[in-house]
Amino acid sequence: MDYILIIAGFILLIFGANILVDGAVGIAKRFRVPNLIIGLTIVAFGTSAPELVVNLVAALDPATTDLALTNIIGSNTINTFVILGVAALVYPVKSQAGSRRFDIPMSLAASVAILLLAWCFDHEVSRIDGVILLVVFSFFMYVMARKALRGRSVRSGERTEDNGKKRNLWLSVLMIVGGLVMLVVGGQLIVNSATNIAESLGISQAVIGLTVVALGTSLPELATSVVAAIKKNSDIALGNVIGSNIFNVFFILGLSALVRPLPAYKYMATDLGVMMLGSLLVLILVRTNKQYEIKRWAGLLLLLIYAFYLVRMISDTNP
Repeated sequence: MDYILIIAGFILLIFGANILVDGAVGIAKRFRVPNLIIGLTIVAFGTSAPELVVNLVAALDPATTDLALTNIIGSNTINTFVILGVAALVYPVKSQAGSRRFDIPMSLAASVAILLLAWCFDHEVSRIDGVILLVVFSFFMYVMARKALRGRSVRSGERTEDNGKKRNLWLSVLMIVGGLVMLVVGGQLIVNSATNIAESLGISQAVIGLTVVALGTSLPELATSVVAAIKKNSDIALGNVIGSNIFNVFFILGLSALVRPLPAYKYMATDLGVMMLGSLLVLILVRTNKQYEIKRWAGLLLLLIYAFYLVRMISDTNP
């Protein structure tokens, strides 16, 4: 039953996020909010809503704080190795100059930030650390807004087009309420079911959070990136993944730490090392060829590294 409930939770998260975004965009359009603001806030929030809700639910309960940390670390690792790997196999993933100069290094800095705050100092992400992460996130959003106002790309694929058709206000409000309810219920189902599965199998919450929960909350990014690669708009895939990684660490983890300090867990340094390796590899791969792209062979390499890491993680935690 727990396996069925966790699948139901993921379905509720995905549909709830879509409904919430559609309703919020409808209200924003009615009040003539610019597409730029919608893209930077509502739509960006929507793609990361699964991680956000699961983290907040997990952070509220002291017994499930491991899920709050591992969900973010696992999601970012899966985003980099699995989603970019699959997208590159479909079609080489191109990068834009802005991503190479700022976004990808910022994603690498996110990994370093968690290691410094949670592992090197007091072995937890404290409320003060949460404030620091949110301040950095505010700086990132400021830079993105400035770039967008100059006509540059902001997290490719997350813009919304104004088709001139405005949705009924009450319908939009109802969609927002319904979406929020689905997100909350879905998040609760996932956290409770993941905890029960971990206990029944005799494995740690950390492993469940790094794998099952992280993969489930990364489904929106996976779908977006694969579709973009199929349509040969692979720069969208890279922007989607890197933007999500930055959003996850600086906003979602920062907000989660404000709810409750998140203590470090066993093997966290190893998991963070793999997460940092992913960001570093992406930076190297896009800078070592004239096309500034992740080739198909590099996509296969990313997938193989993740497979090796997954086997080692499961064997180390379950000898």
